[in-house]
Amino acid sequence: MKKIFVLFFFALSLTSYGQSDKEKAHDLGMKAIQEMESGNIKEAISLLKKAKKLDPKNVDYPYEIAYAHYLDQDYKKAIKVLNGLLDYETVTDRVYQMLGNCYDIEGDPDLAIETYEKGIKLFPNSGPLYLERGNMHLHKEEYNKALNYYETGIEKDPRFPSNYYWSAKIYMASTEKLWGVIYGEIFMNLERSSKRTSEISELLYQTYKNQITITSDTSTSISFCQQMTMTLEDLTNPDGFKLPFCMVYEPTLILSVIDVKKINPTTLTGIRSKFIDNYYSSEHNKKYPNMLFDYQKKILEAGHFEAYNHWIMMKGDPEDYDAWLDNNQDKMDRFVDWFMENPIPVSKTNHFFRNQY
Repeated sequence: MKKIFVLFFFALSLTSYGQSDKEKAHDLGMKAIQEMESGNIKEAISLLKKAKKLDPKNVDYPYEIAYAHYLDQDYKKAIKVLNGLLDYETVTDRVYQMLGNCYDIEGDPDLAIETYEKGIKLFPNSGPLYLERGNMHLHKEEYNKALNYYETGIEKDPRFPSNYYWSAKIYMASTEKLWGVIYGEIFMNLERSSKRTSEISELLYQTYKNQITITSDTSTSISFCQQMTMTLEDLTNPDGFKLPFCMVYEPTLILSVIDVKKINPTTLTGIRSKFIDNYYSSEHNKKYPNMLFDYQKKILEAGHFEAYNHWIMMKGDPEDYDAWLDNNQDKMDRFVDWFMENPIPVSKTNHFFRNQY
């Protein structure tokens, strides 16, 4: 046993001896992250400083030192470290994001905004920087200004979820809920399992339920949007006359509610699937292509729309979801397997943002 231990220790020594400084730095950095996750901030900083000495050109180690100070609520130290990173050739948008956050927490919102703006000039496709810039307006309840940044972030960095999250929340609290339900569903597909996912699920269900009103056996009221103003561009579109999207969405949806007597997760499965059928049979997709609707169509064709819709709406009526799941676990299992292999194909060439209409 002693001989085996000696050989094992010798092998470890050889491995360590053969490591480059960058590899040693990487190992120290990984240990430091574990220490941070355990709340041992001072130990993490000590390890990161050693890693920085071994790999001085790597921006990650001083950035993590700044983050450790941030977690420790020592924002002045974090600011000092982050300012030292601005001249690095490998500086990232995360540096500007955290630096701006520190300035804001320290009570200097103007300097925070200036920092985010400098970051956006250097990193014009950074979703996190547009998020932070939008948040500065959100805190002042300047919702339209906040949306301008969030939606620009969606356009520039379509796989970053947080800009969809805030856009969805703002729109679903406004008269223009149409954009909220689209952004919200895309968000749930990008961030599938978090507290925010559950929050948006509940908002989506409540929005559909409240905006589709069965007024009688023969009458239904739908109200997802009010802005139906037409522009000169709509009238002179070279591809033909173009209506505001609201004037396409609501009539298509109301055709999908015929014979529905009440709104619940089950009837919404039928309504939303019929909407996709009607949207494509009317060829609205040619003038108003929509990445989310394309994905819903793919789910329908794969035979998983019932399970998908119950997942989307699961937090709106948890009892209904649990009852459905008790009787349809096999459908959910098949959907989950498919879902893991077929995520929503969001990219810079296949994405949705309101201003594309």
